[in-house]
Amino acid sequence: MPEPLIEPKSARRAAESVPGIPRDAAGPVFRAPWEAHAFALALTLHEKGLFAWPEWSAMLGEEIKKAQAAGDPDTGETYYLHWLATLERMVAEKGATSTQALTEHFQAWERAMHRTPHGKPIELKDEDFGR
Repeated sequence: MPEPLIEPKSARRAAESVPGIPRDAAGPVFRAPWEAHAFALALTLHEKGLFAWPEWSAMLGEEIKKAQAAGDPDTGETYYLHWLATLERMVAEKGATSTQALTEHFQAWERAMHRTPHGKPIELKDEDFGR
C-alpha cells in the first residue's frame, strides 16, 4: 500500500495553525489533486524548517488581501491558488529558489503540457526549458 501524500498529524497541526484552510471533521479537504500536492509541499517545507506557521499565515493573509483587492470574490474556491502564490513567494524570499527559476519551470510545464496527448503523463524534457 502506498504511503499517504499527507501525514494526518501534520495536516491537523497545519489546519489548527493556519486559519481558513478548507476542512471537514477529518481535516483539510481538496477539490483537485494539485491542491493536495501544494498543501503537502508546504507541510514538508515547514517540517524542514523553512518557515514557521505564524509566518506562513501572515504571508498567506497578504496574498489573499492582494487577490481580494484585485477582484477575487473570496468564495473559497480560490483558496489554494493563494496557498500556491504564498508557497512560490515563500521559497523565493527564503532563497530556496528564485522567481526566475519558478518562471522557467512554469513555462517548461506549459510547453510540456501542450505537446503531451490528453491522458498521457507530462514529462519535462530539456527542450521544454528552451535548451
